[in-house]
Amino acid sequence: MALKSTVYKCELQIIDSDRNYYQTHALTLALHPSETEERLMMRVLAFAVSVHDQGEGQLSSAGGLSTADEPDLWTKDLTGLITQWIEVGLPDEKRIRRACGRAKQVLVFTYGGRATQLWWDKNSTDLLRSKNLQIWDVPQSAELCALAARSMRLQCYCLDGEIQLSNETHTVTLRLLARMEQS
Repeated sequence: MALKSTVYKCELQIIDSDRNYYQTHALTLALHPSETEERLMMRVLAFAVSVHDQGEGQLSSAGGLSTADEPDLWTKDLTGLITQWIEVGLPDEKRIRRACGRAKQVLVFTYGGRATQLWWDKNSTDLLRSKNLQIWDVPQSAELCALAARSMRLQCYCLDGEIQLSNETHTVTLRLLARMEQS
């Protein structure tokens, strides 16, 4: 019998002065049996810094780990065209190139310490050819685990490129490092 995903609920209040975005979102997240809480929280962070007004479509969870042809998060317009494809982790270079062919914009949020640099060294030559790709590294990703709970109330404050993600007892301050900002 296959193991089932664990459901996490998150109320995420976003106060993003950099993008003038102020909303609260109710997220239901499935933690895949092979996924860590660090990766789950990276998906929350990716959502927080990528979500936008719904005029271009609504950012939502996709199949991610459980579906080979879907990202972790995506935005589709009213015609079904993928406008935003978001991956978390260290995805295969071929997967990213396919995503760049299917979506208007592809965002990758990498984490994992030294493994991130090794992944970049191996894949950067091919990835730099993609014109609609942005890659962001999150060096402090392990700190996000302190915020993980089956039921979360999180606040995300963004100002001058600094991100603070907090709950009632912990605050994690992050700054995304741009590996690639083409778009």
